[in-house]
Amino acid sequence: MTDIEKLQQIIDNTDNIVFFGGAGVSTESGIPDFRSVDGLYNQKYDYPPEEILSHTFFMNKCGEFYRYYKDKMLALDIEPNAAHKKLAELERSGKLRAVVTQNIDGLHQKAGSKTVYELHGTVHKNRCMTCGAFYDAKYIKDSKGIPRCEKCGGTIKPEVVLYEEGLDDKTVRGAVNAIARADVLIVAGTSLTVYPAAGLLHYFGGEHLVLINRDPTPMDGNADLVFHEKVGEVLSKIEVN
Repeated sequence: MTDIEKLQQIIDNTDNIVFFGGAGVSTESGIPDFRSVDGLYNQKYDYPPEEILSHTFFMNKCGEFYRYYKDKMLALDIEPNAAHKKLAELERSGKLRAVVTQNIDGLHQKAGSKTVYELHGTVHKNRCMTCGAFYDAKYIKDSKGIPRCEKCGGTIKPEVVLYEEGLDDKTVRGAVNAIARADVLIVAGTSLTVYPAAGLLHYFGGEHLVLINRDPTPMDGNADLVFHEKVGEVLSKIEVN
């Protein structure tokens, strides 16, 4: 029996799957990975991305932050790939209970997924820091310089978890509960080196752990199945019954 056949059998025999995904899930849609050789972290800017995407930088050099953010983080014309679509299909069939993602691009929801825990927030929610008014990603993308609130003139901040900021408690609780209750956990497109997100895997005590990532991860030895392939290529071979 091939590994794909084993994965198909695992999926056929459960209705309690949780998917945990990272940047590698979206790279097949054309969104660059942060830490891969050709990812955002290896491109040249006046400041390193880790500094630009920090709370301190946002507060002190907001204009510089938004120049980078609008250029590199707001890929609003990107479409979901085979992985996003298959996960939405698995949810509709009643097999997938939740998606836990480190991505901020909203592609899981765009593909049709309903229960999505976005650990690092989303580019699609933005709020005025003064009055709390809501703005969508297009408003941010189309703004000149620092996006300002139409109601009070305050600075608008993306609901994206920047460096130095903590994860949202409600989101983390939802993700932990889903992972802890899952019978099958599929982990894909993540190096499992980014904490605290990677630490959530320790809550899993179910029957089958499946890893899909181009490169080896620290958890490979703990998994029932390991695929060193692209996420979409693996999941597109799965049939949803």
